Amino acid sequence: MNCCAFTGHRVLQDLDFALLDRVVKNLIKNGYNRFLCGMARGFDLAAAESVIALKSEYPDVSLVACIPFKGQEQNLSLSDRSRYKRILENCSEVIYLSEYYYSGCMHLRDRYMVDNCDTVVCYLRKKTGGTYYTVKYAQKKGVKCIEI
Repeated sequence: MNCCAFTGHRVLQDLDFALLDRVVKNLIKNGYNRFLCGMARGFDLAAAESVIALKSEYPDVSLVACIPFKGQEQNLSLSDRSRYKRILENCSEVIYLSEYYYSGCMHLRDRYMVDNCDTVVCYLRKKTGGTYYTVKYAQKKGVKCIEI
């Protein structure tokens, strides 16, 4: 598949952006050309921007927005909504997993990404919440996880 998914916390306390860029570039150099992003604020948007920054150097790379429900961006701040829109404009594909929000739609998005990738790049700092759930699901499925 040569596909990578991103998962991480919304609050970025100590994220090493340079390390994220190096990991993404190394994945591309090792044949990864499809990147799945859940489009949540925080790590998801940062990871998407890392992929976009490398697209001019690696034109075969595609970024896929895996959006849990239509209107997800309405919950973002004005500045994050602007980032979200710029990222969507640079996506090769946009997948909506639900027409509307419901309890569990985020987990559906997370499972979809894990089920459709070879590797998960994660920013995991606590053993609770959606990122932890997604990493545990990936490990259970035998999907390689790279922790930033």
